[in-house]
Amino acid sequence: MTRQHGHPVFISPDQSEGVSLVKSSEFNEVQLQQLVHDHPEALPITEIDPAFEGAISICRELNTPAGPIDNFLITPSGLPVIVECKLWRNPQARREVVGQVLDYAKELSRWTSADIEREAARRGVPSIIDLVRARHPEVDEAAFHDTLTTSLERGRCLLIILGDGIRGGVEAIFEHLHDQGALQFSFGLVEMPIYDAPGGGQLALPRVLAKALVEVRRVIELPVGLGLEDETQADDQIDPDTRALGDDRAQFWSEFLAVLDLDDPDQPTPRATRQGFIAFVLPAPGATAWINVYRDITKGTVGLYLTYTRETVGAKAVEVLMRERADDILVDLGETATRYDAKDWSPPIDERHFGDLSDATIRAEALAWLADRTNTFVDVLRPAIRSAVADIEEADG
Repeated sequence: MTRQHGHPVFISPDQSEGVSLVKSSEFNEVQLQQLVHDHPEALPITEIDPAFEGAISICRELNTPAGPIDNFLITPSGLPVIVECKLWRNPQARREVVGQVLDYAKELSRWTSADIEREAARRGVPSIIDLVRARHPEVDEAAFHDTLTTSLERGRCLLIILGDGIRGGVEAIFEHLHDQGALQFSFGLVEMPIYDAPGGGQLALPRVLAKALVEVRRVIELPVGLGLEDETQADDQIDPDTRALGDDRAQFWSEFLAVLDLDDPDQPTPRATRQGFIAFVLPAPGATAWINVYRDITKGTVGLYLTYTRETVGAKAVEVLMRERADDILVDLGETATRYDAKDWSPPIDERHFGDLSDATIRAEALAWLADRTNTFVDVLRPAIRSAVADIEEADG
């Protein structure tokens, strides 16, 4: 459903008619960051997660190995808040912004309060506790730093994506979240359009579009006969050969993502993994339908297929799609796409043998083919699954 909001109306005591405010066209991301820094109370934090109420602005552009955090805030109790500001005019932002804030959270999970103090000092904040005590003098310094360090280690933080006007792609943003593995944090998607007010002022209207406590465990549903390994051992339990294989897989997927050029700006792009596959989540509730892209180094093959989680809306959508439109889908996918097995609604798969994937020339050919096929699968299957899901949900009332 398309979200609709009325325009704010400015009513002056000396005017009989209100003035409909116009959205500012001059506001940029730097100004949005400054607005958040100067007025953190404008963020509807309590509505997202009350545990983070009263967050205090620490600094802008807090430097991390994953890049600078737009706005960094901390609650009086020591809970960190990360805000990423994006103007929604750039469609590429929808695909990249979630990965960015998740990278921040991952990096901060390796930090302590001392690391935060060090980087904040570089941004002109000599003492975080002094900044907090200026607002809340009752805060105990030792307890504050203990809570901050523990929160960082556990990934207990609030991630906020703040946009000036988010009209589409909200569902796609949540697909990104479901594609990030086992993570836990509070998340809020906040729209804050800025309007020009009479007299040269501006009006900010924050509203929460979506919120979630994300804790994701994915169950991969594989077609019969196709096995994929998932390496989850701790580093000290992995033998050198297994570690080398994981390194090679991560390198392969990094190279793949570097040459991948998706037409659909809303399609979530996964990160490189140390596994034999990566997944492109499709618009089904709970990330229950996706395209698995894989490499079988022993056979010298690469390929991809549509799959799902059993007994979910995603599974129903795949079944409906392949029962009703299989021939058209396979034609649209082109090349050597076919059904995986003899089931009358078996999902599509495409695979090609290239040979020695460690050979630079062969590897480049395989990556180019796989990137092109992935783009085609996304272009064809993403809208088809979305439509099938909508039909199912409408029929279910």
